[in-house]
Amino acid sequence: MICYEVGAVPRRDEAWVARWRESLQLVETVMVPPRDAATFEVPAGHGFRIHSVEGPQVGDLNLWNADDLSERFFSGKTRQLHATHVTRGDRLWSSMPGIRAMATITHDTLEWYGWDDEGGGVHDVIGTRCDPYTNRLLKGVDYHHCCHSNLTRAMVRKLGKPVAEVEPLIHDVLNVFMCTGFTLDTHQYFMKASPVRPGDYLEILADINLLGALSACPGGDCGSSHSDDETRCYPLQVDILAPSDEVLASFEAEPANEYDRSHGLPAG
Repeated sequence: MICYEVGAVPRRDEAWVARWRESLQLVETVMVPPRDAATFEVPAGHGFRIHSVEGPQVGDLNLWNADDLSERFFSGKTRQLHATHVTRGDRLWSSMPGIRAMATITHDTLEWYGWDDEGGGVHDVIGTRCDPYTNRLLKGVDYHHCCHSNLTRAMVRKLGKPVAEVEPLIHDVLNVFMCTGFTLDTHQYFMKASPVRPGDYLEILADINLLGALSACPGGDCGSSHSDDETRCYPLQVDILAPSDEVLASFEAEPANEYDRSHGLPAG
């Protein structure tokens, strides 16, 4: 039995999305250096594209409600409502008590990949993010350019707050362009070389006001190594896009979840 009735998941109207896409104009470009991260803001109704620009490179994406950073991307709920990997038409859901679509994937040049013979797919919501703590636990070394560290430093720069306040904001990611799955025998998480090439992009509509952070993973295309300075890595480009005024006027931001917790949860 499928856990959730996926047919009931609210989605954006495809005809409206097509009009929205046709009207988009570039308003800003943010470059993410290799083994580093950068932040960007996307107003509700606007969009952004994550581009491969120089070579095969995966990225780790965090998203927050720009007006309330306690509401953030919830990879686990996104995985349950859609699948282990996401593509065009799927939505990126927020943490409780929000549980609403923060963003909608509107175009994916790697949609053709589907599922390979080993069960691998692209753009996963099953991995977390490479981090220095697990690196220390398993390898006994300190590596400072894991995606967790990159995202933390980028948000420290953005918010101007101490690391101790910012680090808890960093959360499980959408692994953009990453090709992953579970092994058929031991069911362990695996990664393999991403099919992403320069010119590929993932396009996303902001369903609410978004603050994003993207790390160009130190694993490069994640086909040979991870969390080191030896793997060939490339920058990623984030384009911020604005629709026409006419299309934006017809946009409806995603409302807050309507569950009334006052009846089912303790007061206070």
